[in-house]
Amino acid sequence: MNNLYHFEDKERTYTFQQVSDSSFKKFELNADFQPNNYEVNSAYWVKLSLDIPEGEKKYLIEFYDQTIDSLDLYIRAPDGSLRSIFLGDARSFSDKPIRHKNFEVLLNDSGVHTCYFRIASYHYADVRIAIRSINHFVYYALTEYFIYGIFYGMIMIISVYNLLIYIAIREPKYLYYTFYILSVGLYAMCIDGIAFQYLWPFWPEWNQIAYGVALFLVIFWSIIFSKAFLKTKTRVPRINKLLNVILVLRVLLFLYALIWNNSFFQYRNIEIVPLTVTFYASILVLRGGYKPARFFVVAYGFLFLGFLIKALLMISSVPFSLPHSYYTLHSSFVFEMIFLTFALSDRVRILKSNRDKALKRTILQHEENMKLKDKVNRELESKVKERTKEIAEKNELLEQTNQQITKQSEEIGQINSLLDLDNWKLRNNIRDIQKERLMNKRLTYEEFQEVFKDGAACMKFLAEYKWSDGYYCSKCDNEKYFPGQGLFARRCTKCGYNETSTTNTIFHATKFPIEKAFYLLYNTINDDGSSLDKLSEKLNVRRNTVWNFKKKITNRLIENPTELKNFFRILESDHHTV
Repeated sequence: MNNLYHFEDKERTYTFQQVSDSSFKKFELNADFQPNNYEVNSAYWVKLSLDIPEGEKKYLIEFYDQTIDSLDLYIRAPDGSLRSIFLGDARSFSDKPIRHKNFEVLLNDSGVHTCYFRIASYHYADVRIAIRSINHFVYYALTEYFIYGIFYGMIMIISVYNLLIYIAIREPKYLYYTFYILSVGLYAMCIDGIAFQYLWPFWPEWNQIAYGVALFLVIFWSIIFSKAFLKTKTRVPRINKLLNVILVLRVLLFLYALIWNNSFFQYRNIEIVPLTVTFYASILVLRGGYKPARFFVVAYGFLFLGFLIKALLMISSVPFSLPHSYYTLHSSFVFEMIFLTFALSDRVRILKSNRDKALKRTILQHEENMKLKDKVNRELESKVKERTKEIAEKNELLEQTNQQITKQSEEIGQINSLLDLDNWKLRNNIRDIQKERLMNKRLTYEEFQEVFKDGAACMKFLAEYKWSDGYYCSKCDNEKYFPGQGLFARRCTKCGYNETSTTNTIFHATKFPIEKAFYLLYNTINDDGSSLDKLSEKLNVRRNTVWNFKKKITNRLIENPTELKNFFRILESDHHTV
């Protein structure tokens, strides 16, 4: 604008006929005009004369800022004819004469063209105009779209990669990072005009606020991911509380801007606040000794720098004439994605290194244990030899007299009696230990199999539990029976009804081994938090079968809570063995 003759229409009332009249003298060159001088409530008229040379080359006018709400172009050709072209992102993308993210208009004839441009936008408009040949425009546009393809391709690859990692290890920070990267991609597409061209070309109303929604998502997921990755809740609790407050305030501001006042979306510089706090938190965490934060600090340093330069551009502290100043934010996003990926990888590497160190310590400890074991074995062997020598000497003494032999025999008999008593107590202790483990401890499936070794043991246990108060026929109430058909089945002596131990129990008609059904009952009663998938894999039973049987148990627990919970307490009876 500082190189163009322009006029500020503060009331937005001037028409083309008025400003193009020869008596209209308000166009002037303001070399001190800066981007922060742009008034969003005004309309700007720009007058430009172009002398197009004769030849085969064709030229066009291009406006860089694709977010201008209303752009009216009036071009008077050398032959005096007038073309009126109405553009802007408040119109459908299909209204553009050239389907490109920027605004372009062809200059058809050679000679002097007098151009009037009316620019009106309810947010800052970057008024920069380029005159290009068609060949140069095609080369520049293809190159730019190729670079965009690489940029958005990186975003998609990193997003899919981290999503697959999340699916594999179910660690939330990878999911947060995926959402963050996708938000960055959406925001970049909005400010580049790519989203309007490819995602919602017929929805200009949404395009007016899409960049604000995308920027909110970038900041929202940035804070969520940073809190998870840096573990701010435990490492910097005060900064964590500040981030929570900023997050709540940013959500409230977003909802207000989205529902009541869309103009608040133009205040983009406020995002410096959460970025600064997050950047500061990462530095504190790094100083606290958390090594994975080093790449995070570098990544957010680039992002913070990109947003800072963008903010300085908006307030004219940095000139637009600097090379590639428009793409500063894109570059910062690229470096940020690379270093954040390094940060996540570095975290995994450090965890792996810690695991390897722990494994090495375990191996060293095992070697020490083996050395200690060998030492103890040598000492025992020495003591055994000494004891053997003593026994030999005593045997010689025992052989000297019959009286001593008789006495030793009596002592041996007493010792054997004591050993028999100890063996009897040991067998009882083993049984007691099994009962205690079953009743007071959450057993693993392997430990449970030591108690119920096979289906026969389960059927025997179930029969004793079922008829613990005595047998009576479920058909005729007769109390006498003889062995029936099937393992531990009983047949009524009166009506001949054959009843198995599973009849009228929760284990009746199960389609998988009863010992696995026993463990599912035990697992459900003592709920160790195992998922259906883990139980299905552990028992080698289909997941739906596990779910159906656990549901059957749950329903029975609701109907009679004490019946199944006391199921295994029959082991407390001294006469029972499995």
